[in-house]
Amino acid sequence: MDKSYMENQNRPIIWSIAGSDCSGGAGIQADIKTGHALGCEVCTLITANTVQNSQCLQSVNPVPIAILQQQFDCLLADKPPQTIKIGLIANNQQLDWLIRVLKQLKQESAGLVVVLDPVMKASVGQDLVVESMASMLFDELLKLIDVVTPNHSEAASLAEDDKSTLSSSEWAEKILQKGCRSLIVTGGHGGSRQCVVDHCFFEKQHLVLESPRTNTAYGHGSGCSLSTSVASFLAHGYLLRDAFIHSQAFINKAFSLCPNEPNYYGALIQPCWPVEKSFYPQVVLDKPCESVSQSGFADLGTDKPGLYPVVDSVEWLETLMPLGIEIIQLRLKNKSEAELRQCIQHAVNLCKQYPTRLFINDYWQLAIEYDAYGVHLGQEDLQALSVEDLQTLQQSGIRLGISTHGAYEFLLAQQIKPSYLAIGAIFPTRTKDMTGQIQGVNNLRQILTLKTDIPVIAIGGITLKNAEEVIKTGVDSIAAVTAITHAENPVQAVKVLQTSFFKRSKTRLENVV
Repeated sequence: MDKSYMENQNRPIIWSIAGSDCSGGAGIQADIKTGHALGCEVCTLITANTVQNSQCLQSVNPVPIAILQQQFDCLLADKPPQTIKIGLIANNQQLDWLIRVLKQLKQESAGLVVVLDPVMKASVGQDLVVESMASMLFDELLKLIDVVTPNHSEAASLAEDDKSTLSSSEWAEKILQKGCRSLIVTGGHGGSRQCVVDHCFFEKQHLVLESPRTNTAYGHGSGCSLSTSVASFLAHGYLLRDAFIHSQAFINKAFSLCPNEPNYYGALIQPCWPVEKSFYPQVVLDKPCESVSQSGFADLGTDKPGLYPVVDSVEWLETLMPLGIEIIQLRLKNKSEAELRQCIQHAVNLCKQYPTRLFINDYWQLAIEYDAYGVHLGQEDLQALSVEDLQTLQQSGIRLGISTHGAYEFLLAQQIKPSYLAIGAIFPTRTKDMTGQIQGVNNLRQILTLKTDIPVIAIGGITLKNAEEVIKTGVDSIAAVTAITHAENPVQAVKVLQTSFFKRSKTRLENVV
């Protein structure tokens, strides 16, 4: 794992409540290898000792409840979990015990995340559960689960679709009605010979990822590893959509390490943290945007953006433009239609006196009408656009900047080829509540490994003190808001930030020479 992702000495703690696979491929063994590969500390509560190899499952030997309770009490006193991953539940006694202890933990820790991999069969096809699970008990368990990660056959079983005739969306509707918060249906057992399609459902959202199918002899434990990787990324504080895409990249990278050997079946080789873009799946667009994504939007030209102030009035434009600002954004709030028109028209006319690229936040129709250089859209504004709106934007020749918050949105937005991508919030900010979406410098550095030739602008909480740290990641630009508008001397603040970019450009030039 890259040192840049290990700066935090306090690794998040995951509990794996699962069975032991004596062949070393799945269960507790896969969970430990995966969690460690992704920078987590893994504690284990073993539910069963299985006797199996790559050819057959001989027996499942449940651990007594008394032993499980001792493991629970011992770990809780010393290493309480941020995330729990649940695998094999061997019998109804264990199921009843698990419901009781999860209720206790959820009451004591509101932030606890529980991921369930509903293990029902071994990879060799034999049943792992030693008795039929009581449906009422299992439904009670699902109410305590934050993410459930079934494959196709497990999803059909959870949805009570005996003939597997329903779609992933129909499975999701039935399973989520049972009380779990979100669902990831893994695609290894579905899709086509060429690709694997994975689905994630939560909060009325449906995310779809597509990856090339890899034939490998080392797939044992891939389902366990996928579920544990989701738990690991969630333990690191990632949102579910980003845990989803990072986990698929982790599995894709694992498969790339595993050759396809005839007449052999072995354990998945867990890789390190995925940073290579080649392993990341394609985000399937929910709108048919082919006509837009083929040619994309007009670019920013050859000059890098540099410092990107974001201001809320024409008066700020008048103050900053004479300072050699190459790009700037006007973010107007709480204005009437008439006021918006007056401000935007004034701003566009003002910019004609300077070599400054003016982006209007949100109001794309007015930006087109008054011939602004560009428009900046947040995710909610982007999602509200129809395909026809996107085509209108592109055909107008206006530049488009898009806000993104994490790897999933970053890769999704790349597909319509905007003029630039903003990523944030890098640090907590006073301008808006970004709880759960703070990227940090390390995550920014990782996201930059996924970039194309589209310029990337870092935004959110960037100050005179931390700007240099952000600039060193190699980002094309930093957006500054309160670092300028709340500064005692805004002109001096601009000069300091501009100097930081000049130093980086000079260093790059010297390195090339």
